[in-house]
Amino acid sequence: MGIVNITPDSFSDGGRYLDPAAAVGRALELIEQGAEILDLGGESTRPQAQPVSEVEELRRVMPVVEALASRVKIPLSIDTMKPAVARAALQAGASIVNDVGANRGEDRMWQVVAETGAGYVCVHMQGTPQTMQLNPAYHDVVAEVGEFFADRLDRMVRAGVRRERVVLDVGIGFGKTLEHNLELLAGLNRFTKFKRPCLLGVSRKSFLGKLSGSGTADRLPGGLACAVWAIQQGVQVIRTHDVAATVQALRVAEAVRARKRS
Repeated sequence: MGIVNITPDSFSDGGRYLDPAAAVGRALELIEQGAEILDLGGESTRPQAQPVSEVEELRRVMPVVEALASRVKIPLSIDTMKPAVARAALQAGASIVNDVGANRGEDRMWQVVAETGAGYVCVHMQGTPQTMQLNPAYHDVVAEVGEFFADRLDRMVRAGVRRERVVLDVGIGFGKTLEHNLELLAGLNRFTKFKRPCLLGVSRKSFLGKLSGSGTADRLPGGLACAVWAIQQGVQVIRTHDVAATVQALRVAEAVRARKRS
């Protein structure tokens, strides 16, 4: 899953693809590099990011969704917490909603997903982007994220979402400390019990810098290590800014795994 941030303030590439033509160009580049899904977002969810209005988010993402829907054959994912933005993008040709706001208390987003038959990425987050890193706390982060998924799958099914349309994302960095992130990575295989695909997004995130001392632009090796580990634990989707390098790493890891003797 290749990332296209149509924002001025995303932590890694904010502003580079705010112009619709630049965003479309980036998306086509990621497809050439091997992306099998494109994730398009018009609101930053970095720690302490300020929310944008529905009107502004639609202004950013809709020209890109509309342009790509008529040009590409791979699925388009809309990265949004707003049901109205999700609906508009799905009507324009997107087919997946990537929702870091799956911890909300009401069902409007799930109703949109149910009505449209879209795919849905259920992301775990403690708090909101504005508060999630103030003091994240868990008794057992792996168990609690698992309980969250069980609860959300039940609620989504009751809202009309088909279980087979759901992908689970443990939400690395979304209301977690370095230790929480590492515990979740170590426990990724425990989430396969839900019999749903799992997605991992660690690309360029700050915990990689804390482990290695590297800046945002120099975290690719750490991200590749996580990606290879993740597929060995049963994860099936890797969300990344760096598609070409990630595709190469995963192809090599998968080729080796295919030849492993039991």
